[in-house]
Formats: sequence, structure tokens, C-alpha cells
Amino acid sequence: MTRKDVVKPDTYAKAGVDIRREDRAIKGIINWVSKTFKFREGKIGAVMRDVGTFANVIDIGEYALAMCTDGVGSKVLVAQELEKYDTVGIDMVAMNVNDLICLGAEPIAMVDYLAMEQTNDKMAKEISIGLYEGARQAEIAIVGGETASLPEVVKGCAPGRGFDLAGTALGIVKKDRIITGEKIELGDVVLSLESNGIHSNGLTLARKVLPKSMWMSLIAPTRIYVKEIMELVRKFEIHGLANITGGGLLNLVRLTKYGFTIDKLPEAPMVFKKIQELGGISDEEMYRTFNMGVGCCVITSKSEADKIIKEYGEKYRIREVGKVVEESGVRIVKGGKQITIERTMY
Repeated sequence: MTRKDVVKPDTYAKAGVDIRREDRAIKGIINWVSKTFKFREGKIGAVMRDVGTFANVIDIGEYALAMCTDGVGSKVLVAQELEKYDTVGIDMVAMNVNDLICLGAEPIAMVDYLAMEQTNDKMAKEISIGLYEGARQAEIAIVGGETASLPEVVKGCAPGRGFDLAGTALGIVKKDRIITGEKIELGDVVLSLESNGIHSNGLTLARKVLPKSMWMSLIAPTRIYVKEIMELVRKFEIHGLANITGGGLLNLVRLTKYGFTIDKLPEAPMVFKKIQELGGISDEEMYRTFNMGVGCCVITSKSEADKIIKEYGEKYRIREVGKVVEESGVRIVKGGKQITIERTMY
């Protein structure tokens, strides 16, 4: 079979990532993890919410300590192929702090975990440059971490280049200021903050569709929304926040029993158009796999939304994209066509 005869995957599952299967695995993990909550009942560090939101919080008195963990995913393979390592550290910070802020928590510190196929000073230095830049943008301290050489476990796209990068972040929020989504009401407005492109999700599909000559468009670092969201949280009544990562706009359903109609989306960045075109991918698959130009969503009342757009629309690239509706799920209206996105088993 020649290279031009190779069939490209047209779904995330065919590329190797079945989100529905991941959901089942996660439910099994949550079943056991949730049983550990009882170990801190009545003590400092009591767990305040169920597992499943963007981050969780534990009771430390007047404040709650928010915690989450995440990695860069298969974007590390793009960095290895391009031999460009100075941006993935930004991605790792972003993937964590962008989850913390969804609870209204201010990120304050994190630790990182860098596993390498073999010790590589140049790679480690460049990754560290990215970690510093991500921490600068998020205004957090990286207070420690772990570096491991795992030649039999970590493999890459070429001998000696393999690595994985993940981290755990902490944030703090007053207990009466935690944003849970419980205040979301019918008719609330969905605002979006633009993404910088693909961010750090859907790379398993994107890498198998786009030619390597276009991979520079995949390495652009994830936008960090800490400054913008913290300012909005301080000044406005925010009902819900969603980090649009894996699963695309389906992340909105994690916030409320209500549904969403998204009918004012911005034009998707060129990278998504190329992925869809070259992969022959359906609209439904695109919107449930990628962020499609929307990196973060804010749900608030119509009156607050109008104030936010007037004051910060241009400054922070914020726009109204939809509203909260009675029917559950997420419906996207594009060119007069309604696209319903949901978890799908292939």
C-alpha cells in the first residue's frame, strides 16, 4: 500500500480515542475514588463536591482549596516530530489552570511531572522555558515536581525523543464564591472567549489527518484564561464556567441539567477547516472533538452578559454565542443547519 492509499480516520475513535469508552473507564475509577472521601469527613480537607466537574474542592476553613491534574496528551508527539519543546510547558500549565478557574478559584501553585525516554538536557531546558512562560501568564508558582527516566515505558516518534508531561495545580476560593453551575437559569447567555487554535485536545485525530508540513499550526500553545476569568468573576455575577477541551462544546453539559443552543459561533480557525477538509470529517464529529475556536465559555444573565461584552468584548475577545434552553444537550446552529452533538459509540 502506498502512502497515498492510506485511509485517514474520519472520527476520533477511528484515530484511536473513543471518548465513550473513556467515559466507561472513568466511571469505574470514580466509583472507587469516591469511596475515599469518607477518610476526610469531619476533618480539614473534607471533600466538598462530587468527582466529575473541572476540578474539585476541599474544605480548609473560610476558603476551599481547588485541585486538578492534567497533561499535554499526544501533543508531545508533535513537539517531538518538530523538535520544538519550548511551548508544551505552556500547554501543561494551561490545561490545569483553565480547569481551576471554572470553579471561580484563583490558581496559586502547581507541581509538574516530566518523564523522559532518556535524559536530555536540551529537551528538559526547553520544556522548562515553556513551564516558566505558562506560570508567568497564569501568575502561579511551580513549587516542585518530579523528573523520571523511563526508557522501557516512555517511547516517542524517534529514538531518544520520547517524553510525557503532566502536572497538578492548586487554587483557592472563598467557599461562598465557588461557581458550581447551580445558578444557571433558562434564558442565560453563553459567552465565549476565543481559542488560540487546536489547544491540547484532538491531536490524535489531527496528527493523522494533517500532513507533517502543516504541524506547525498544531504546536501553538493553549491560551491561558486566568487573567480574563478572574477579572470577570470579581466584577460580575457568573453562573457557570466551562473549559472547552476534549469533547468540545459538550463540556457545557457538565454544568447543568439544562441544555444549550449555540447559534452565534465565530468562524472556526483555518486549522479546523483543514482538518475537516482533508479528513472528510462530519460537522458533528468536529464539534464533539475540537474546540472549533471557542476555548472557554461563561454563562451569565442577559443583563450581565451585555455589560461584559460592552466592557471586555474587544479587549478579551469575548462574544455572545448562545443561550440556555429547556431541552438537555447541546445543539449548534451553523448555516441554518442544526447539529446535535452527543457522546457516540462507533
